[in-house]
Amino acid sequence: MPASDQTTVAVSIVVPVRNEADNIAPLIAEIAAALDGRWAYEIIYVNDGSTDATGERLAAIMAQRPNLRQLRHAASAGQSAAVRSGVRAARGAIVATLDGDGQNNPAFLPNLISAIESGGGRVGLAAGQRVGRKDTGFKKLQSRIANAVRGVILRDGTRDTGCGLKAFPREVFLAMPYFDGLHRFLPALVRREGFAIAYVDVVDRPRHSGVSNYGFFDRLWIGIMDLAGVWWLIRRKKPTPVVTEVTGVTEASDVTEVTDLTEVAEGAKVPGVTKVN
Repeated sequence: MPASDQTTVAVSIVVPVRNEADNIAPLIAEIAAALDGRWAYEIIYVNDGSTDATGERLAAIMAQRPNLRQLRHAASAGQSAAVRSGVRAARGAIVATLDGDGQNNPAFLPNLISAIESGGGRVGLAAGQRVGRKDTGFKKLQSRIANAVRGVILRDGTRDTGCGLKAFPREVFLAMPYFDGLHRFLPALVRREGFAIAYVDVVDRPRHSGVSNYGFFDRLWIGIMDLAGVWWLIRRKKPTPVVTEVTGVTEASDVTEVTDLTEVAEGAKVPGVTKVN
């Protein structure tokens, strides 16, 4: 699809990157192949303080793709901050994210976006769940332990929160409390806000080149503190009131948030969506 005018953008693709110069061009081409002709979209790369040629590679491609945007952090602020910067700048009502190293296949973006569109306003997150992971055995073990501990404490029903492939309504994301590490706890926080989650199986693959820049082990202690904080937020959540404006003639009821999702779309016919709950 040619450049999307900012007034017609329906979907914003946010890609946080740090020192991923060699992965820029191949991934952008794949995103375009997955979305061209389907949605009016923009691609927002958030350059999180890269010290390699990431910025230059993006600038060169921007000359050919007017729907490609680059945001830059003066210094690296981390993946959660990069995602948040991208979402805040997004023009689309739906935002989808994926990692910039090439391990997340953009071919699954349409399934994630469609799950949000078909959710009738009640699905607040479409979360990719990786199968056939290509990480090292040690990294897989880290993820299994982290997901198991998180699942026991938060009971968010999600087996894999580390997958970068996600989609959500922009306003839902921005309504959530922000903290470093937010992207790792989106399922629990989206449920806290009263929304359902759609799970989409995605196939993992090796990164195109380079090494991981956003590790897990080096922030293990911070992750434990984040987990405690999210547990506290969930326990402190109070039911959202139904607000009615009283006028001189009648009462107009405006339910500002969905709080009961027991009947949500368990039979949703979205290709690639394995479960909505």
